[in-house]
Amino acid sequence: MIGNVVKKVFGTRNDREIRRLAPLVERINALEPEFEQRTDGELREKTDEFRQRLAAGETLDDLLPEAFAATREASRRTIGLRHFDAQLMGGMVLHQGRIAEMKTGEGKTLVATLAFYLNALTGKGVHLITVNDYLARRDVQWMGPIYHALGLSVASIVHDASYRFDPAYVTKDYRYLNLRPVSRQEAYAADVTYGTNNEFGFDYLRDNMKFALDEYVQRELHFAVVDEVDNILIDEARTPLIISGPAEESTDKYHQLNRIIPKLQRGAVIQGDPSQEDREAVEAQGDYTIDEKAKTVSLTESGVAKVERLLG
Repeated sequence: MIGNVVKKVFGTRNDREIRRLAPLVERINALEPEFEQRTDGELREKTDEFRQRLAAGETLDDLLPEAFAATREASRRTIGLRHFDAQLMGGMVLHQGRIAEMKTGEGKTLVATLAFYLNALTGKGVHLITVNDYLARRDVQWMGPIYHALGLSVASIVHDASYRFDPAYVTKDYRYLNLRPVSRQEAYAADVTYGTNNEFGFDYLRDNMKFALDEYVQRELHFAVVDEVDNILIDEARTPLIISGPAEESTDKYHQLNRIIPKLQRGAVIQGDPSQEDREAVEAQGDYTIDEKAKTVSLTESGVAKVERLLG
């Protein structure tokens, strides 16, 4: 009862968060007429200006209202979508590294562009981690014009391939419209990189198996947004990513042991669960014993000594 009264007076935590973000939304909306009057060239020049201001000591939070206003205007001009106030709040939440819960159709893909543009201004690159190759490719084609209008590069990483968004690139396959094939390193060097959780994970594992830093495809990890966070961090996380590479040791040992095995004398076969005395009596026979229940083969003491002698 007391909890209900408190909620009515002060609102839920979500209500308080919305009230806290509302002034920033008002500042962004107040900037809209100014950005609407800018030419395409002037809009793109804002990116250079923002980066200079960052280098001069301003923070991303200082730039947030103007950066969001620039992203909204670029989106309106290029793909015809204007961020709503609720989407501006979603972008702020993502920038703060928190979870933004949005229903299907509320524009999660568009919301991410706000946080991406702002954090890409540092020049360290940002990643969007999604669940399948189709989304990693489609979202770059869909949102690519926004980043391109603002002077940023955007790439897509899918299974066995990687692309950069290039409006001038011509292809016969409409599924890959505006997607120019590039190397993995070029894709990761883009300002914004879309990809699947598995591809990011395996590229990280492969990089850690390389012997020179210049062979790495990924660069320093900076900022990422996880799409369908419950799916990727809970469901997908139950399946480990496993990778293997060539053994560092020589395989000659295996060939050497393979030549020795035929020289060993087979011992008794253990069946069921023998007592300790019976087991010791059985293991005293021959160079190795076979345990049918455990499906194992073990060297006896005399077998170990014989193998050591044969190996020198």
